[in-house]
Amino acid sequence: MMRKKILLLKNNRRNSAKWFLAMLMFFIIISVAAYSQESADLFRQNCQSCHTIGGGKLTGPDLKNVAQRKDRAWLTKFIQDPRAVLDAGDQYALDLQREARGAVMPALPGMTKARAEALLDLIDAESKLEKSQFVGVQISERPFTPRDVEIGRQIFKGYVKLSNGGPPCIACHTAHSIGGLGGGTLAPDLTTVFERYEGRKTLVTWLSAPATPTMQSVFKKQALNPEEVLSLTAFFQYTLQRNPEDPSTARLNFILLGLGGTLLVLGVFDVVWNKRFRSVRRILVQSMKLGEKQ
Repeated sequence: MMRKKILLLKNNRRNSAKWFLAMLMFFIIISVAAYSQESADLFRQNCQSCHTIGGGKLTGPDLKNVAQRKDRAWLTKFIQDPRAVLDAGDQYALDLQREARGAVMPALPGMTKARAEALLDLIDAESKLEKSQFVGVQISERPFTPRDVEIGRQIFKGYVKLSNGGPPCIACHTAHSIGGLGGGTLAPDLTTVFERYEGRKTLVTWLSAPATPTMQSVFKKQALNPEEVLSLTAFFQYTLQRNPEDPSTARLNFILLGLGGTLLVLGVFDVVWNKRFRSVRRILVQSMKLGEKQ
């Protein structure tokens, strides 16, 4: 009887240990999956506008097998603070900047060593796949039409509303081909943006998922659809190719219009003042003069 109790107790302990190990493995798997998803979301939101994994160069290099081109310690350090590595005079980083036509990879808020290493793990895993999920957006290669350019202009100026409710470009940006008084000055002039991003592929990718803090905060939940991206890209190509208007022209037009409006208002006031009711005032003045003589 005692022996049976001992065996039963041992079996219970073994079962408890098995259940504990099973639960431990479950939580480890869940944690790893969640961490991997966090890295994928981080890459999608902050990296894919300038990089692909197996899709070729954009503003920044293709990251497929990047760990074979540079050691992991250097990559981890660079991801955390690219500017610091550049300022230290690192030749490899300076070469990357030159290839990116002077663009500097921004430091991501909250980027830690652990997150940088997790990003590298993600890139390593995606590099081993036949086709990564970050190979890049599918880009239409059809020639742009005058209609594409005109729709892009209308989108830029806000005459055509964005499908997901985003604000028009003109609220913050300008481009020399929009005419009138120009656009906003809070953000960069986009006249040569097609050239800065080296053509259709890079610009389409960037517009599909802008990574700058301001643009991301606006368009993260109000993304441009593929047709809007294509039309805007057509407009930016047209803006670059035509003879751009001197940006000072719009400012001069604004000043001249302001002066003209001021003169017009003063002229109206003068006409109204000359037609004011004078009779009572004339009688009062004459009475005062007679009183002074007496």
